[in-house]
Formats: sequence, C-alpha cells, structure tokens
Amino acid sequence: MSLAIFDLDNTLIADDSDYLWGQFLVDQGIVDKTLYESANAKFYEEYKHGSLDIVEFLRFSLHPLSQHEPEQLYRWREQFILDIITPILLKPAQQLIAKHRERGDTLMVITATNRFVTAPIVALYGIEHLLATTPEMIEGRYTGQYTDIPCFQAGKVELLEAWLETSSETLEDSWFYSDSHNDLPLLTRVDHPVAVDPDEKLAAYAKEANWPVISLRSEHCPTAHLTQE
Repeated sequence: MSLAIFDLDNTLIADDSDYLWGQFLVDQGIVDKTLYESANAKFYEEYKHGSLDIVEFLRFSLHPLSQHEPEQLYRWREQFILDIITPILLKPAQQLIAKHRERGDTLMVITATNRFVTAPIVALYGIEHLLATTPEMIEGRYTGQYTDIPCFQAGKVELLEAWLETSSETLEDSWFYSDSHNDLPLLTRVDHPVAVDPDEKLAAYAKEANWPVISLRSEHCPTAHLTQE
C-alpha cells in the first residue's frame, strides 16, 4: 500500500478552481467586477509563470469570505460546484483514482487552492485526505486570513511532512500527480512523480528526468505507468 497524492487544479479537474471561484464571484455581482476581475487574472498569470506572491494572493482571494455570513457563502459555493465545477470533472481522473484505490493505496489531494473552495470538490472524487491552504475562522466567521502556512510550492512539502508525522504513512513508494512546475518541490520528493497534462516548464523537466507524462483530458485513462515500477 502506497500514498497516492494528486494535485487538483488542471490535474483532476480541467481548469483552476481558485481562478474560477473568483470569476464566479464577479459573475454573481458579489465582488466589484472592474477591480476583482483584472486582479484575479493577474494573479493567475503570475501563478502560471511561477512568480506568484502567495501571501499577497491569499489576502486578495480570502477577503471576500470575511465579508459575508458563512451560511450565504455555503449557498454560493453549492451553486459554484454545481454550475462550474461539475462540468469539468474528468472521467479519466476518476478512473485513475479508482485504480489506486483498487491497489489499496491511501489517497490524498494537496492543493494551493484554499480548503473552502476545494473540500467539496475533493469529496466528489471520494478522496479522504486533503491538504490545502486553510482559511481562518474565528467565532463562526471567516477572517480573510489563513492559518498555518500556505500549501504552495515548498509549503506543500512542509505540510505533508507534518501530516506524515501524525500518520502511519510514509513516502516510500509514493506517487504524486501534477500539471504544474510550481509542484516540483514535492514531485522531486516522491518515488513516482507523474506529470499530468503538464505546463511547458514541467513538461521539459519531466522529459529530462524521464518521468511519466500522461493526459487526463481524453476518455482514455492512461494507467500503464502503474505497472512500470
């Protein structure tokens, strides 16, 4: 039994849930379109280029949570999941997860996108363990801040190591699936790194390192790499 870890955005789903949540807030008139839409796009481009200031981004992305009652936020989130996320779930991703489950592997998602957005998405895939940036809540209200450290780049490794200290799991024979060069700190720590529909930087690194490169954007589920250990 191994630990099988998955990134979420552009890996298990066919877009970025953090960016899409921001656009949903704009489209619903919950945030100011002129200011929020351009900032959301700017941060997303910085993420893709590897230059994102994660603290600055979290101040921006978590602020709307502090402006509304949780019950209203949960209603919006339910609509967001139904209208925006459900159509971009990937059947091959479900098949790949099922294959790891059949092998007896422990399943986990590690994502930089905050837990408010990602927890219900991960639940749709039936994955029990989630490590994500955690929004702070005090006295029943979100504060717009986050707890612990951002689950981003090397922060993913740090949070995973802390989780491993409290569990019986190890990184021996572990897997990590990701699309992004931002995840290289964790990809280089596992025994079986797999690039999934990778960005340009990750694709080049994976080719040089002779890592498996797969796609989850077609009806075919590529699992041949699971037998090449």
